[in-house]
Amino acid sequence: MSYNTYDDKSSHNRTPWTKHIGHYVRMKEEPRHRLQQARAKAGFDSPSEAARAFREINVNTLISHENGNRPISKKAAQTYGKAFDVEAGWILFGERADMEFPGLVRVPVISMVSAGNLRDQPGVTSSDIERWIHVADVPAGDWIALGVDGDSMNRIAPDGSTILVNRADDRLIDGKYYVFSLGGGEATFKRYKREPKPLLQPFSTNPDHVSIPATDDLYVFGRARRVITDL
Repeated sequence: MSYNTYDDKSSHNRTPWTKHIGHYVRMKEEPRHRLQQARAKAGFDSPSEAARAFREINVNTLISHENGNRPISKKAAQTYGKAFDVEAGWILFGERADMEFPGLVRVPVISMVSAGNLRDQPGVTSSDIERWIHVADVPAGDWIALGVDGDSMNRIAPDGSTILVNRADDRLIDGKYYVFSLGGGEATFKRYKREPKPLLQPFSTNPDHVSIPATDDLYVFGRARRVITDL
């Protein structure tokens, strides 16, 4: 976001209204305002909503920080930065003045998806969002990131890795990878095989995992297009 600025020499040409706006813009440089921006950009409409999503955030402390009643410590800025996916230095000092990331897509990371047997997956709410990540070079779509739980796909996505799933891509292609869901909310991450009969196959070093028949009550939650792992 950018603002028109005026130097002091031109102040006599400004109306009281424009002087007020100029003062307001300068006030927005305070850490508490950048914290408010970061929380809102992360998709949380209120401090209470953010505190419900992150156990390490105390709602009263966050409110005090946003109100300016309590200074934001370095440790608190690091906690907020991790939760809201911004730099702690930006919250404290405005070291990164832009909140936009050209060429990057902002994706929510939500609760783990089973990479073993089917298991219940609750509906996604703001409290399910663990953090936000920025990814590059992905096509247009409805993206979500899911943590992998289990070893049934460890040849491409080991336990603890993160998969990027495009919920807008539900076209089944033989040999590609998808998150499949049942109407009741169960979900699993598997490879789709069309022949000789439709199956959801594991891709694992563990021989105990078996294929799952693609029954009529199964539908495509989205196609997994990328795996992110930490070394």
